[in-house]
Amino acid sequence: MARKAALNDQYRLVGTYERLRRTLLDLPKDGRLDKDLSFWVLPTDRRLPIAFLDRSLTELLSQPLEELMATPGVGQKKILGFFDLMRRVAKVSFQEAPFGLAEGDTPRLRAELNEQASSPTGFVASAVSEALWAGWQETIRRSDLAEQSLGRLAPTLRSLPTVIWHTPLSAYTNLTLAEMRGLRTHGEKRVQAILEVFCTTHEAISTAALHENLDLQLAPRFIPRLTRWLTEVVWSNAVPEADVLHDKLVQPMVQQVRIDLGDQVADLATDRLRLDAEAPSVKQQAEAIGVTRARVYQLLEDCAKVMDVRWPEGRWLIAPLVTKYAGGSPRSMGLLHGVRDLFFPEARPARHTSDRLLEPPKTAAAGRGSRRSGSKTGRMG
Repeated sequence: MARKAALNDQYRLVGTYERLRRTLLDLPKDGRLDKDLSFWVLPTDRRLPIAFLDRSLTELLSQPLEELMATPGVGQKKILGFFDLMRRVAKVSFQEAPFGLAEGDTPRLRAELNEQASSPTGFVASAVSEALWAGWQETIRRSDLAEQSLGRLAPTLRSLPTVIWHTPLSAYTNLTLAEMRGLRTHGEKRVQAILEVFCTTHEAISTAALHENLDLQLAPRFIPRLTRWLTEVVWSNAVPEADVLHDKLVQPMVQQVRIDLGDQVADLATDRLRLDAEAPSVKQQAEAIGVTRARVYQLLEDCAKVMDVRWPEGRWLIAPLVTKYAGGSPRSMGLLHGVRDLFFPEARPARHTSDRLLEPPKTAAAGRGSRRSGSKTGRMG
């Protein structure tokens, strides 16, 4: 009786395999069968035939089921998992939903993996498969966003290393996950930040309902509203009061700094742009957070770095506003110049006095002594 049941199970497996095999072999020659089986694996898959993952479907489908099941480590449960992957490959339109991913799969996957999240935004880099990654790359290429910088589109700059803020997405659109992880300096933290930018961008584009006469532009949320307001003010006859300027211009930019650099830097920026006479000095700010004045200046300079990658065009949008406010109230002019100096300085600021105090005097004798002896005491900067 047991032998008969086993034979029936075997016949069912062979029948299922042959049906799926014919279906796949009858598909258009679009390259999907040339992908390794691992290409089609999603993070939520179970019962995977590990021994098959580095082999292409073309190679696997050339063998009868008996040979496949004779592979060490491949039993009935693994074969059923193999069948699930075959169905996935067969049911999708390779051109409309690239690489086996239907629209909406990414948000669903993110929701399922939130409990495992290792980043504040709920993103899990280790859960991204080659198939998922390839789908995101295709979205970027189709949407003409490849030359946008990672920093422009990142959910937050806190998780993105500064050295790649200005790196275009095109630097990664032609690399597999394995190739990206093999790059120098690309550890798991950096890879996670890059993948999250691609994931977020893919979600925004794939869930948008586009029309042939409409274009989709991605930018940090504060930019479109602030740009519209600046345009209206420049072309209007009225000059807004300082309080309006603070609410419409300062607050959105400070909020973006809070997202990208955290509460401490945002609070420092807020204090530097306060309109009341009780605004703390840099010395008082330094004492309040337990750092040197030089460190406070350094943190404030980071605000300009954020705007340089998030909203570089803001420099040219604010310039006409400075001209419009010329001759206006000192309070308004002071605030506007404060905004420009903090977020869009004309040049890299010179080191502050507190920085120079850290260096010993450079005397001629000290310089000559250091050259003769090779000592490093001549300069500490």
